[in-house]
Amino acid sequence: MKLRFVRYCIILGLVVLLSSNRGIAQEIQVDSLRLYPTVRLDGELVPSVKIKRVVKVGRRRFKNRRQMYRYYKMIYNLKKAYPYAQIAKKKLIEMNEHLKTLKTEKERKEYINQAEKELREQFEKDLRKLTISQGKMLIKLIDRETGRTSYELVKELKGGFSAAFWQGVARIFGSNLKTKFDPDGEDKILNELIFLYEEGLL
Repeated sequence: MKLRFVRYCIILGLVVLLSSNRGIAQEIQVDSLRLYPTVRLDGELVPSVKIKRVVKVGRRRFKNRRQMYRYYKMIYNLKKAYPYAQIAKKKLIEMNEHLKTLKTEKERKEYINQAEKELREQFEKDLRKLTISQGKMLIKLIDRETGRTSYELVKELKGGFSAAFWQGVARIFGSNLKTKFDPDGEDKILNELIFLYEEGLL
């Protein structure tokens, strides 16, 4: 009698346990499960999840209205000039890749002249609309994006005479094609603004 009662309790317990597991299993939906890549850490496999970068930006404090005006003017000028610096970087990479395939100096010159003509047709009108301060910023941004000053790029692609000529023209308007981008000094705030611009926070 005792043995039968124990068996009955065991069977009843198993039935309850299995039915409760079935209930839990029914609640889990297959499409709610997610599989993640894993990495081995200290001998154990742990999920590896990429999380979106979080950018924390403190509120900028200004000493006076003039400083605030300069800051917001810098943002405005950056939005006007930076896209052209990015285009310059992209075009320079394309040109350098194509120049590697050309065998003669004649082919090289023809290609550079043709590329210059196309760039003028595409961007000259818009570039002429830039203010002097936006033009100065663009010179710095080109150095930041390409790793070479505007003077070095003109000299490399068009020769020393052209570089000297355009440097002279730039000087008339108070600019300098040899200006470098200084992320740790004069252009520290501008560098921070570029980061915010790229993150879509401006």
